[in-house]
Amino acid sequence: MTHPSDVINPLDLVYQDDALLAVHKPAGLLVHRSPIDRHETEFALQYARALNGGRHVYPVHRLDRPTSGLLLFARDPDVARTLGEQLMSHRVRKTYLAIVRGWPAERGRIDHPLKEEPDDRRLKGQTQVVREAETVFRRLATAELPYEVEGYPTSRYALVELRPLTGRRHQLRRHMKHISHPIIGDANHGRGRHNRFFASHFGQARLFLAALSLAFEHPLSGAALTLSAPPENSFREVAEALGWGAELAAYDRPDPCFQ
Repeated sequence: MTHPSDVINPLDLVYQDDALLAVHKPAGLLVHRSPIDRHETEFALQYARALNGGRHVYPVHRLDRPTSGLLLFARDPDVARTLGEQLMSHRVRKTYLAIVRGWPAERGRIDHPLKEEPDDRRLKGQTQVVREAETVFRRLATAELPYEVEGYPTSRYALVELRPLTGRRHQLRRHMKHISHPIIGDANHGRGRHNRFFASHFGQARLFLAALSLAFEHPLSGAALTLSAPPENSFREVAEALGWGAELAAYDRPDPCFQ
């Protein structure tokens, strides 16, 4: 078994103070062990502990395995509890970037309740609670490629900024599917032909969803704090190939603005 200390740490340190540890998680890395991934031996939680001098850290929120981007840990359980309360009361602003099929509206709000998805797929046959879920989005750029993917002579894609107002499991992926603009690379909620086209044409078989920033009150000082991390190279290369380099450049500075 390979131990995280034996390999290069895949997490990039974004921010650290007495209370918090923020990192950039690459696509494909689990945050922590789950019932359906018992065979996995590497987790962001273990690598974050290594960055914390081997001491425990406490995940404040979750990122799906295929999602890359900013991941926040608390350095003690009281801080984790305080941040959890901020999340529950919707006082944490989360911003994501995604590449989607088609051209959605310039701006929009998706208000579509979602059935809870259990961590353990073996429980999916059981009745699940349906909860309110809201997402706002903003279209940043579009591209039209001269390739037939689904019966049309050209194929359209868009770069969108997403902000979940609630925190349901796979909310962004399910909401974008709901409005018929699924995120490219989404094996469960996306369109297989477009996923395969991106993998063969751009050489990147990944979910094109990146967590960009978190804005919240510092759990100790109460001061407003925004942490951000630009998309990783595998996301950036495809976005730039689609002509969206200028739009990505706006996210290389702290606190991308959602208006």
